[in-house]
Amino acid sequence: MKDWWQDSFPQGQQKITITDSQGYPVQIAYGEKGTGKPLFLLHGIGSWSYNWRHLIEPLSKYFRVICFDAKGFGFSEKPLHREETTGHQVVELQRIITALCDQPVVILSESLGALIALGFAEEYPELVSRLIVVNVPIFAKKLPHWGMSILAQTPLELIELIDKLRLSYLFAPLIREIMAIERRNVLYDPSKLTQENVFWITYPYIEFPGTFLKVAQELQIAAREIANSQNNKPNWLTKIQDNLINIECPTLIMWGEQDSWFPLEDGKKLHDKLPNSQFQLLANCHHDASSGAADAIEIATIEFLRNTGFLEEGSR
Repeated sequence: MKDWWQDSFPQGQQKITITDSQGYPVQIAYGEKGTGKPLFLLHGIGSWSYNWRHLIEPLSKYFRVICFDAKGFGFSEKPLHREETTGHQVVELQRIITALCDQPVVILSESLGALIALGFAEEYPELVSRLIVVNVPIFAKKLPHWGMSILAQTPLELIELIDKLRLSYLFAPLIREIMAIERRNVLYDPSKLTQENVFWITYPYIEFPGTFLKVAQELQIAAREIANSQNNKPNWLTKIQDNLINIECPTLIMWGEQDSWFPLEDGKKLHDKLPNSQFQLLANCHHDASSGAADAIEIATIEFLRNTGFLEEGSR
């Protein structure tokens, strides 16, 4: 099977070393394609750059598209088991962007990546020119999937042991089958998921020890923050909600009409709270919008960036 990175980017997979939020060096895997103004693609939890496979090529005709795997995900380095700080992704995103770009960027983001993008725009407004968020867990009241809840309650030491024993490699066919079922459940048209898609989506879980541990760690942080928000305790979600009014850059909110993880009402509520935002409904779209509604996202993104003066009319 072809190397996805080599097949998708002129220079294939590249690496950059940043300092993470705790001061440790960590290698980040990324790819880039196209020239012009920079556009970053941010994936959700449990995913990696492959989720943007349908949008890299068409958007690279207009922009310098940069796609990276967050720390611990995909092909990026999986640090040793250590306590992670809430909101660490925002700090690390700032370091990735400033290492690769010398101007404000457009961010196109999905799910947890979109929540990180909102927090980033609040913390580093000077680095964001335009913001596009899709199916954001900004008003989440619980983890949206039973499997996430199980991982969030499993001791990290047990998951670390599973990783070290390479049990995911041993049970690779079963893991691929389970993930295929779950991915089809978040696609409006499940037939869009091919066996090749399943191979690459599950590749990091099967081939790279530490992937399951990192996902579990992030889910435990998410579960804690959601619980704190429901109990009116200090939390990251409420902090982002309270500072939405400070996001001044033009923002496009896209939401899957059939997203059962985070309901459409959440998208409309976000639109009401973001003063300089536009709202775009994604018809026939479940939660996995980057895979299930790529054409609609492409069209809406280009139209939004043209209408807000970021992309000149006729540019291609």
